[in-house]
Amino acid sequence: MPQISKRDVLVPLDVPRRMKRTYVHNYLAATRQTGNLFLFAGDQKIEHLNQDFYGEGISQDCAHPRHLFEIASRARIGVFATQLGNIARHAHDYTNVNYVVKLNSKTNLVKSEQAEPLSLELNTVKEVAKFRDDSSLNIVGVGYTVYLGSEHEAKMLRQAARAMHEAHQHGLLGIVWMYPRGKAVPNEHDANIIAGAAGVGVCLGADFIKVNPPEKSQDLAQATLAAGNAGVICSGGKRVDEDEFLTQLQAQLATGTKGCATGRNIHQKSLSEAIAFCEKIAKLVLDAS
Repeated sequence: MPQISKRDVLVPLDVPRRMKRTYVHNYLAATRQTGNLFLFAGDQKIEHLNQDFYGEGISQDCAHPRHLFEIASRARIGVFATQLGNIARHAHDYTNVNYVVKLNSKTNLVKSEQAEPLSLELNTVKEVAKFRDDSSLNIVGVGYTVYLGSEHEAKMLRQAARAMHEAHQHGLLGIVWMYPRGKAVPNEHDANIIAGAAGVGVCLGADFIKVNPPEKSQDLAQATLAAGNAGVICSGGKRVDEDEFLTQLQAQLATGTKGCATGRNIHQKSLSEAIAFCEKIAKLVLDAS
């Protein structure tokens, strides 16, 4: 992937003039000067509780949160996304990592059949910006999940829109996890609904929009068009064979997506295996021309 320069970065108009240099620095750092984003996802510590970190087929290394930070520190990723509290507890020895703070999260204990999904802020952008300044960590952005189609979507949309705008006010990137989910959504992997979710993401002001891939990778082209000049990245989903994962990723990138967001397919491996697999992903996301 050809490297981009400061002049190539499209700065949103809600980034104040005094913060443009910070925004450009964070964008180049997060994308490793490529414009593509390799997001290593660690927010499942809340989202999926312990089921993704302990059990059959999962490396014993994964049981401790430190494993996530070890991978993020040693592998060639773009950013590591997790909650502020997790960063505050474990980032002392991992100051070389580019962090994205996940602002909202919910567990998977309450199923959509029981109650429509709702995930509200754990922390505000203002708190993240202060933490960045106090800790001197490389916090380059924030993330927020919206369950589009939930009867509570209006609350999440409002918080997400404010979060994206406030992130830009502090020179941070804004990333939204756009997941159609709830009784109003018959098929979360419908290409048209996913494209619609990508369109909502750009209306919220996000720089990158994380979606679940549709059933056919080629249908992602709809979403990349709907997102305008925001970048669409796909979630990695459940752990699959490495070759299968890389083949799917290559097909997604061919439609115009701007990277990937991967968790379980990385951190359920041992440290050495995880680092090696990250390198394979990086070659597709960051190196491919």
